[in-house]
Amino acid sequence: MTLDVIVVGAGHAGCEAALAASRLGARVGLVTLRADRIAQMSCNPAIGGVAKGHVVREIDALGGAMAKVADATGIQFRRLNTSRGPAVRSTRAQSDAALYRSAMTDVIASAPGVTVIEDEVVDLTSVDGRVTGVSLSRGGSLACRAVIITTGTFLNGLCHVGSEQFTGGRVGDAAALRLSSALTRLGVALGRFKTGTTPRLAADSIAWDRLEVQHGDEPRPRFSFDQVPSTLPQVPCHITHTDAATHAVIRSGLDRSPLYCGTIVGRGPRYCPSLEDKIVRFSDKESHQIFLEPEGLSSDRVYPNGLSTSLPKDVQDAFLRTIPGLEHARVLQYGYAVEYDYAQPTQLDARLMVKCALGLFLAGQINGTSGYEEAAAQGLMAGLNAVRWLGGEAPAVLGRDQAYIGVLIDDLVTKGVDEPYRLFTSRSEHRLTLRETNAEERLWQVADGWRLLSSERREAAARREAERSSLRAALAERVVDAPLAASLALSIPALTNIQGQRLADVIRRPEADPEVVMRAAALSATTDTVQLVDEDIKYAGYIAREAKQIERMRELEAFRLPASMTYLNAPGLSREVQEKLASVQPLSLGQASRIPGMTPAALALLRVHAHRAGAES
Repeated sequence: MTLDVIVVGAGHAGCEAALAASRLGARVGLVTLRADRIAQMSCNPAIGGVAKGHVVREIDALGGAMAKVADATGIQFRRLNTSRGPAVRSTRAQSDAALYRSAMTDVIASAPGVTVIEDEVVDLTSVDGRVTGVSLSRGGSLACRAVIITTGTFLNGLCHVGSEQFTGGRVGDAAALRLSSALTRLGVALGRFKTGTTPRLAADSIAWDRLEVQHGDEPRPRFSFDQVPSTLPQVPCHITHTDAATHAVIRSGLDRSPLYCGTIVGRGPRYCPSLEDKIVRFSDKESHQIFLEPEGLSSDRVYPNGLSTSLPKDVQDAFLRTIPGLEHARVLQYGYAVEYDYAQPTQLDARLMVKCALGLFLAGQINGTSGYEEAAAQGLMAGLNAVRWLGGEAPAVLGRDQAYIGVLIDDLVTKGVDEPYRLFTSRSEHRLTLRETNAEERLWQVADGWRLLSSERREAAARREAERSSLRAALAERVVDAPLAASLALSIPALTNIQGQRLADVIRRPEADPEVVMRAAALSATTDTVQLVDEDIKYAGYIAREAKQIERMRELEAFRLPASMTYLNAPGLSREVQEKLASVQPLSLGQASRIPGMTPAALALLRVHAHRAGAES
């Protein structure tokens, strides 16, 4: 059997990679160590968060599955940063981990052309620098035309609890121990990163009445632009804190921490540090917040978000006894750290294909990222690009001005990583343009051009686009007459002297509630449409300023650098800049400008060299 694409790993990246390739008509083999662990939530049982929620909505706009599965299996939904501007408002959903895994497994099972293969990929075959298949641990091989590796933390995974070590990509699952050698033979350079997880606690052993309750939002926010039915009850999370006693226990155990005694060599995530790392790095803080998150409606396991640790089991028991509400907590699974191999992503081009191995794509934590959402986004783009590459089509690349997914991938392949990468809204230069609310408006036509959308989804997106256009036109054209002005003044007393103004100008005022204005004017539209149009009107000046910045950047992006350009020994450029240009092989002057260490003077010299080499502009 010859497949078009083989996806190695069925985590969040692997699922979206397989589904994207399937939507384009490819025959896909999805190889996983355990078919009952598809889309397993190895760490926190949640989807979304700051910037991550933006990515989930973008995945949905591109036809992906994560948003719909999260909406169907969420047990608490919240909007974050609601007191701040629309650029940073994000959605987060607490998930029922078992139901999420089951629902995504069903999506994979129903995807045309996708075959799930329970085995381990131990080698890659290639001919003349082009990947042609994989070898399996149980014997035999699979021929294919492209391979996407999405191994997460499983590549040479080594878990740590105190001095105890065991191989595995996570507790209870074996590591992929032979695939690293295959990648190295193909010329892929690997490094080591580290991540960690928290102890899991028994729900019936926690003193819930001593904890602060945090309820979800009603009406429930959602990720998908389509309506996804869900009858699941919504449950609260709870909040507690560490204190001086907790910190004293942790400090007393640091000499036995694999993180501090030199056992762990991999670099950990700056923005999601272990508890012991927080105590050392932020020694001035008297306490740290902990969110107790249920893993599911029928599960007795609780995830204490904020207690990631690899300290010895007795130290974990000891510090838990110092935390309010957890004094008698029973540990169902101790926290641990896992080290794993990753590939420096500057070895990839913008398609996520390895430069030294044609047909080999990498997505997810193997590229040095962290988070389910970042992984899923890479998987979708890798699956899309693998099929387009096989068909001789142009790369599918999202710009930094089009999507957070574009920011993510450009950061990876241009700047590389020296620690696990996490996406934030602050990483985008154009974050008011890249809001959660307008993800579909930004991307659905792009997705349709890439053939990622079903006919039903295309029609639904077009209907929503038409509704937005109709509302914008109505607000721009309708003039406030005397009766409407009087009605609005009764509802919103601050709205004075508005007779003769257009409704769009009224809504632009900060005190104007768009829903109230719409009702008074007898206009109707969905809540999502009203929210999006309201943001566009209220922030029009800022959005226009960003549009000018985007246009200037597009001029640099339009200046394409010849593939034949050589950078080493280029006159005038420092050796450091030469080496970085040679490593990244930027596609455009815009991408070159974002390489760390690139100066305006070096960029001007690069433009001159490119003109001599026959650049397109």
